[in-house]
Amino acid sequence: MTLDQKLRQTMRLWATGVTIVSACHEDVLRGMTVSSFTSVTLDPPLVLVCLQKDKETAEVILASKAFSVSMLGEQHREISNLFAGFGPELPQEANRFDGLALEYALTGSPILSDAMGWLDCKLHAVYDGSTHHIFVGEVVAASGASDDIKQPLLYYNRAYRKLGELLD
Repeated sequence: MTLDQKLRQTMRLWATGVTIVSACHEDVLRGMTVSSFTSVTLDPPLVLVCLQKDKETAEVILASKAFSVSMLGEQHREISNLFAGFGPELPQEANRFDGLALEYALTGSPILSDAMGWLDCKLHAVYDGSTHHIFVGEVVAASGASDDIKQPLLYYNRAYRKLGELLD
C-alpha cells in the first residue's frame, strides 16, 4: 500500500463536521462542501478552510476577499451532496444555490438560512498548501442558530453520521 493510500485510509478515521463554504464576486455565487474547517484564534477571531486551488469557489474567494461558512445539521445530507458534486449531474450554467433560502451578512457571501450556525469572514491570509489554498478568515459576523437542529451533520469513514450518546 502506498503512503497516499495509507493516508487516505487513516484520515477516514477522523470524524469532522460538514460545512458549505461560499463566496460571491460580481454576482457570481459559488460554494462547496468542506470538512477541512477549524477555529484558529478567538482574538482576533480567525478560522481556516482548505480548498483545492482549481475549484471555482477558491477563485471567487480570492477575487472577493471574503467567504462564509454554513455549518450543516443532520437534515442537510442532500445539500452537502449537492455542493460536493454528488448526485445528479448539473448543467454548466446551473447554480447550486437555486431554490435554497439564503441570507447575507456583512461581506455579501451567501449563507444558508437554515444552517445550524454560520460565520461571515473577510479574508485575513492565504497560504500555499500544495494543491490547496489554506484560507484564513477573520470572522466579522456569526450566528448559532435554530432550535430545530438537534444534531450536526458529521462525516466519518466515508459516510454521514450523527452524534451518539453522551459519555460519562
